[in-house]
Amino acid sequence: MGKKHHPHDARHGAAPAAQPPVEPADAVAPAGEVEGQPAEAAVPGTAGAALVEQAAEGLQRLEREAAEWKDRCLRAAAEFENFKKRAARERTETWSRAQGDLIVRALDALDDLGRIAALDPAQTTSQALHEGAGLVERKLMKALEGVGLERVDPVGQPFDPNLHEAVMTMAAGSPEADHTVGSVLQPGYRLNGTLLRPARVAVCTWTGPAAGGAVQ
Repeated sequence: MGKKHHPHDARHGAAPAAQPPVEPADAVAPAGEVEGQPAEAAVPGTAGAALVEQAAEGLQRLEREAAEWKDRCLRAAAEFENFKKRAARERTETWSRAQGDLIVRALDALDDLGRIAALDPAQTTSQALHEGAGLVERKLMKALEGVGLERVDPVGQPFDPNLHEAVMTMAAGSPEADHTVGSVLQPGYRLNGTLLRPARVAVCTWTGPAAGGAVQ
């Protein structure tokens, strides 16, 4: 009789041959370990100490630089404060000298004014007083012009709101006189080009010929 085949063998074939047992491979050392040594032992102790020493030196250098910059800032602040005090003192002294020079220039005119005030009214005419007052005014104005004072007396000039203050209007005699200064009620003054006081003026305004008048 022929050899019977087992159904299991027909479906799956013959059972594989037994394999020899595989021995487990040696475990890979964790990162940082060398030949079984722990991770912290990977960096030699001398290298770690050098890094710490370098960091300490860098910190000390930064502290020295910070102290130097702090000292520089304190010195600069002190010097600036001294400069401000010195500038304020020099400005005060300069202003005092300028005031003294102006007073010296006006003393002669002040003396003349005192002489006029001391005149005996019973022995002085009004004309003499008028002439004396005019003399004092001219002398005082000359002294002030010596320090840069200029009178603003713009009669007949075009009205300039930067130099003049209009306080009233008056009729203009012709179209050409429109918007010009007809009279000065109070003169203005400039000192070295800087306006001290605007001139108070009456401004001419042209309104056309009078009613019934002939038109030119």
